[in-house]
Amino acid sequence: MSKYAEIISIGDEILYGQTLDTNSHWISGRLDEIGIKVRRKITIGDEREEILNTLKESTERADIILITGGLGPTRDDLTKPLLAEYFGVGLKMNDEAFEHIRTIFEKRGREVTELNRMQAELPENCIKIDNKLGTAPGMWFEENGTVYVSMPGVPYEMEGMMNDIILPKLKEKFTGGVIYHKIVKTVGIGESALAEKIVDWEDHLPKSIKLAYLPTFGQVKLRLTALGDDRAHLEKEVGKEVEKLIPQIASYVYGYDNDELEKVVGDILLKNNKSIAFAESCTGGYISHLMTKVPGSSQYYKGSIVSYDYDVKVNSLDVDRKVMEEKGAVSEEVVLQMARSVRSKLGADVGISVSGIAGPGGGTEEKPVGTVWIGYSDEQKTVAKKFNFSKDRNVNIKLSALCALNMFRINFLRN
Repeated sequence: MSKYAEIISIGDEILYGQTLDTNSHWISGRLDEIGIKVRRKITIGDEREEILNTLKESTERADIILITGGLGPTRDDLTKPLLAEYFGVGLKMNDEAFEHIRTIFEKRGREVTELNRMQAELPENCIKIDNKLGTAPGMWFEENGTVYVSMPGVPYEMEGMMNDIILPKLKEKFTGGVIYHKIVKTVGIGESALAEKIVDWEDHLPKSIKLAYLPTFGQVKLRLTALGDDRAHLEKEVGKEVEKLIPQIASYVYGYDNDELEKVVGDILLKNNKSIAFAESCTGGYISHLMTKVPGSSQYYKGSIVSYDYDVKVNSLDVDRKVMEEKGAVSEEVVLQMARSVRSKLGADVGISVSGIAGPGGGTEEKPVGTVWIGYSDEQKTVAKKFNFSKDRNVNIKLSALCALNMFRINFLRN
């Protein structure tokens, strides 16, 4: 069965918010791939008692303890001496580690300082882990069936060690466990509404399969997780449950696992040999950014007109100024004109338009911040829909882009 790990990130700079802990996120993903389940992630400062107490607590809960940070050459880097203290051993010069440090400094035309020399002193009971990208070696310990691994906090150094040495070694030592995930991605429905639709299906899930709701901007991911020894069996069992689920929420499901909505939109256009263009106002080109992130998007993406200003809407998109003055730029009438016009002017099969009040200013009682109209136009129809988002500008921009892409998905697939 699966083994359990804890990740300890050490560094005051993480607790102060000066450095983002990307290491634990990355490590969790890699461990999941080899069937090792992370039970806890812990961030602590450069404090002796905190480090020793955390090591003791983690030892009682986990089979594998992965530690990042605190291996630098300065006096506030406490991880190595405290690991030696924890295991009741001394520090001993490792000639191979010192030669590696000396070679790096020689190539840089620098002398090895006493502090750098001390980086080659390792706890007597550890196995040295080579650091091809830096001076601080990693350390592998085993005691009473528990594995402890200490790595530098520098992300690319840590990732190099994990990929080259640590992950293969963990996989070899802890075999037999499989963690299988299947993610169903939905858009256009909230978490609680989605839960109500699938409550009966969820109640009848086998106990061996766990369901998690993972909401994010305008989307909800449903993650089904199964643990066992046979990956093919787990895939089959989870697949059966997904087959039961999809008919209940088919109109909201846009993809699975690593699918992104902009890629799904592109695939639909490619499959149908169609093209798309955008008229963006409040999103300021963000939708176009999402579309062009996808390799090969030039096959279906014609371009965009970012018509932020009234005059640009009139001069570049032929929007009726009188209509804007009467109805406002954020209105059904205006986005309908924008969608038709951008489709025509850029020679696309589909035109999508967005106009809204991103905030924080500009809102009124009738049209508060977060009011957004999105238009869709193809050869058969031109329609628009009103959305009410948040008071946060960045959130409104991202939600507008998401809903614009989903507007295409819904209307194009209905044709």
